Amino acid sequence: MGSGRGRRVLHTAEAVTYWAAAAPVLARLPAAIGYRAACRRGDWQWRQQPAKRAELARNLQQVLNVSAGQELAREWFRQASCTALDIRRLRGNAQALRRLVEIRGQEHLDAALAGGRGAIVCSAHYGSFDSGFSILGAVGYPVTTIGRWQHNFTAGLSAAERRFWDRVYARPLRRHRHRPNIEPWAGRYDVALQAAKTLRAGEVLTIAIDAPLLDSDQDRAAEVPFLGGQARLLPGAVAIARLTGAPVLMAFMHRCADYRHQVLEISAPVPMDGEPLAAFSRCAAAVSEAIASDPAPWRYWASTADLINLGLVPAAPETVPAPGTLRLVDIGALEDREKGSGIGQPA
Repeated sequence: MGSGRGRRVLHTAEAVTYWAAAAPVLARLPAAIGYRAACRRGDWQWRQQPAKRAELARNLQQVLNVSAGQELAREWFRQASCTALDIRRLRGNAQALRRLVEIRGQEHLDAALAGGRGAIVCSAHYGSFDSGFSILGAVGYPVTTIGRWQHNFTAGLSAAERRFWDRVYARPLRRHRHRPNIEPWAGRYDVALQAAKTLRAGEVLTIAIDAPLLDSDQDRAAEVPFLGGQARLLPGAVAIARLTGAPVLMAFMHRCADYRHQVLEISAPVPMDGEPLAAFSRCAAAVSEAIASDPAPWRYWASTADLINLGLVPAAPETVPAPGTLRLVDIGALEDREKGSGIGQPA
């Protein structure tokens, strides 16, 4: 077995063991112990994956021109490792995670819902965003998410791999969501109608707006200022807001220095006046500001292919994979994508 293939096999085995066996145990320990162990696992991954460590540092340097790329790369691994504990602590009524998360700006969401047109909560693949959406559901808000589960559309996955990720990642998140994800597959023209129905029922619709584009999304993308450059993103959140009159709020999960406590910060409504592109640019600017102020939690630093897709780094023509696909398909590789998935692109 070649050394490269051997490392992938070991990475896959470690990821399966961590998500299926270790994380559930750590999530039942006192939070200080569990998250400390998760950070040590992240440090171990940082040491054991020099290629990915270098890719993270290179992408951070290229996009943000930061000099501490290696240290931020280590923080990326720690944050990603803690995500599994967040999801496992959503068991039952999610009290194990709820007591670690402070919700700030909840009054903005309450005021938005009082208008009777629902509310759109926009975020990014930033930190433990998926757990943040489920926390909103756990505290009583009827939450529905627009987005594709990563394991449902990654080409080449076996049925066993799809079942694995559904069990360890998607299922704990779904239990606190009011409805199943509205998954915007190509050719589905009822996504906006489903979203409108959710909002007209006075509920919360969540969307992450920073996802790389699939082939079917290219014609609907908008180019907006993002992280000091221009990014290609889908402005579906603004389109739905204008269709329904629902207010749009931004929300981000920030992990504290002790790694176990987090803050879910919800903004006041984003102004939707002016041209649609201007309104969407305000949403993208909020995402960009969150990432620039604390870069490590953003999932896409680990994937040069995704950054190329977004338009943030230049492409090398001979190495660019097809949008929305993985070059290597195994559970270990998918772990890095799945920890930043759950939300796709709104139609």
